[in-house]
Amino acid sequence: MERIPEPELMTGAEQVAAYAGADFEQPHQRFIELLRERCPALPEAGTALDLGCGPGDIACRFARAFPGWQVHGLDGSLPMLQIGKRMLAAAGLEHRVGLYHCHLPDGAAPLSRYDLVYSNSVLHHLEQPAVLWRSIARWSRAGGPVLVMDLLRPESEQELARLVSEYSRNDPEVLRTDFTNSLRAAYRADEVREQLEAAGLERLRVEVVSDRHWLVWG
Repeated sequence: MERIPEPELMTGAEQVAAYAGADFEQPHQRFIELLRERCPALPEAGTALDLGCGPGDIACRFARAFPGWQVHGLDGSLPMLQIGKRMLAAAGLEHRVGLYHCHLPDGAAPLSRYDLVYSNSVLHHLEQPAVLWRSIARWSRAGGPVLVMDLLRPESEQELARLVSEYSRNDPEVLRTDFTNSLRAAYRADEVREQLEAAGLERLRVEVVSDRHWLVWG
């Protein structure tokens, strides 16, 4: 299946509200579990950078799972961040999680280097994948851990239809459409390996971890 890009930012009110209110319990909690498994030597305290944080659900999950850590989340969608800041206040985590408006690759983060850099479901939004890998190299401290998870493009239209039916059957139409478009826009593991080599990050590992996700870590 050929890759079909999708818009880089979610800014439409209906799409943003549907995404922020969607049930991502399984994949987002799995992200935290994979982070624990692949980065077992994380210290008790540090500051993490969440690239493409959206409304901050994973940032909140990370903060709860690692209570000694601070989290800075960056995202280019102001409507998404506005929802996220309300969610942070409701969760009582605004003292440990900060969400900031930032367009990659030229935007600024509160710190110049981070003890951990992670990202979930951002790469498939990017027409130029090097933007993400350059950002990771820019903000990671020397030898610091990295974890990136994203969707895996299906091999065929039949496989795409199966994935949408299995994982998005009961979602609103806007979310089913978004999931379909995201799968079409996703990269495959071999493409990600080529991207890492081009970015000088070939030491990071690429691993397919489900029927619809790959993981980069190291």
